[in-house]
Amino acid sequence: MRDHFKTGAALLAAVLLAVPLSAGAQSKMDKAQEKVKETAQDVKGVGSDSWITSKTKIALFSDGRVKGREVSVETTKGEVFLRGKVDSEEAKSAAMDVVKGIEGVKNVKNDLQVVPPAARKAVTADDKAITKAVESRFSKDAQLKKIDVRTDAGVVVLTGEVPSISVSARASEMAYRVNGVKAVTNELRVAQAKAN
Repeated sequence: MRDHFKTGAALLAAVLLAVPLSAGAQSKMDKAQEKVKETAQDVKGVGSDSWITSKTKIALFSDGRVKGREVSVETTKGEVFLRGKVDSEEAKSAAMDVVKGIEGVKNVKNDLQVVPPAARKAVTADDKAITKAVESRFSKDAQLKKIDVRTDAGVVVLTGEVPSISVSARASEMAYRVNGVKAVTNELRVAQAKAN
């Protein structure tokens, strides 16, 4: 009888100890499943963004009003960013219309610069010089080294990730002080603190 009692008590103790462990294991399992879902959504978002970018480029190349060779296209979470140079306001509007007609596009940010063909060569040379000058200034600052710099008709576009909003502001200020810069478009992301 005593052996049955000991065996029963041992089984009861094992069951009682297993319940909290399985609840903890379930919690870890739930977190793991949630992480898998988030990753799958991120991958799906990237896939659809690249699909939208490709579809947009094809549409712009096939539209005679735009001359898509000088238009750069990027897509983030369904928002399409157009940069580069076009010949006229009509071409800029046409590019906007083309992109709005593409499935999956949620918003369009049209940063195309209107540069007449006669002025294109001089503007392109100036843009390259401005980009090099901004990159040179950034290379001397460890927090600004990894910023991507592009220039379109004197407008400097900054992209990438920085550690803080003050670093982002410093990057805009430094770029703006370069000779020939008409404006600075700051599209820098501030890094999120990583929680463990």
